[in-house]
Amino acid sequence: MADIQLLTDKFTEIFKGDAQGVRVFNAPGRVNLIGEHTDYNGGYVFPAALTFGTTMLIRKRDDKEIHFASTNFPATVTVNADEIVYDEAHDWTNYPKGVIKHLQNRGFTFGGYDVLFHGEIPNGAGLSSSASLEVVTGYGFMAMENHGIDTVALALVSQEAENQFVGVNCGIMDQFAVANGRENHAILLMCDTLEYSLVPFDSKAYKIVIGNTNKRRGLVDSAYNERRAQCEKAVEYLQGAFPEVTLLGQLTLNQFNEHKHLIPDEVVKKRAQHVVEEIDRVLKSVEALKGGDLERFGQLMNGSHDSLRDLYEVTGHELDSLVAATRTVPGVLGSRMTGAGFGGCTVSLVHEDHVEEFIETVGEKYTEATGLKADFYVCTIGDGVKEMEREV
Repeated sequence: MADIQLLTDKFTEIFKGDAQGVRVFNAPGRVNLIGEHTDYNGGYVFPAALTFGTTMLIRKRDDKEIHFASTNFPATVTVNADEIVYDEAHDWTNYPKGVIKHLQNRGFTFGGYDVLFHGEIPNGAGLSSSASLEVVTGYGFMAMENHGIDTVALALVSQEAENQFVGVNCGIMDQFAVANGRENHAILLMCDTLEYSLVPFDSKAYKIVIGNTNKRRGLVDSAYNERRAQCEKAVEYLQGAFPEVTLLGQLTLNQFNEHKHLIPDEVVKKRAQHVVEEIDRVLKSVEALKGGDLERFGQLMNGSHDSLRDLYEVTGHELDSLVAATRTVPGVLGSRMTGAGFGGCTVSLVHEDHVEEFIETVGEKYTEATGLKADFYVCTIGDGVKEMEREV
């Protein structure tokens, strides 16, 4: 967790004045424990909020100017609260600007502010740095203006801002997990309806270890669009038996298996098979957790990765190498890629007695296989967005 006193000192150094009136908000990053590429197919995902994320310090101004600064990037940006538009030159600040603009579109009003962001999430790692930035902005600005805050609505506004203002076609999972996470719980979320439940995640002597491949995810956009189109094609074929179905997530595994012969294209069939089986794995993993069966949960994580590798084909050499290395280390119940794929991160369930060995051995094997150096984060599951106490 960020050092709030150090950040307060940085805030007053940048924006001058004293710390009177400075409030502090925090939104986490997120990891998806299981359920990959199911979100845009109207299926279940199973994310959890992390204990590191984005901290925002904010203080009211007497004018209508919003001043943005970050400990992570040198550029500072100033905009008029009533004249917010997308500007490529404004780089990362387009994310918070987009959230403010889309809240304004809903009738909320905002004055001028000094704002400092501090991000602890590696950019491009697939742990939702953008969603964390969006959600903390919306929550903090709404709180400063004494507007009521609905965290489900906030997640939707944040997603809308990323889709329409920034132009990134993301699903709802990231913003939803960041806004609605709870300590020691994962979220079973149905992406089509936003029905969700909090599931206790008692990992006992096991730790969640995230491995960052440090491979920039260059193929994601084109592959994402291609996979999405293939899933839509599968639905068209299956409508021969289920005319009312509009998303793969509306089919049970049995229904799919009985009618998959309707899909003549073998590649399209593989894509659809991954989605339907992955949704089934999510539900089985929740049952395993509720029954305290972590070994079963780990097996389902392994099955998820293998399916993403063989049927959906979105893993790539780096992710496969990292996962393969984890499966040689004792004390690992399961490991899988998390996120869009082609780089980014893995998530593993590792016994606390083997975490150091895991990081050393997996790191060495990964470097041997790829020439890259992986970073590892030992995580616990934390709360969603909230206000932090600042010692006065």
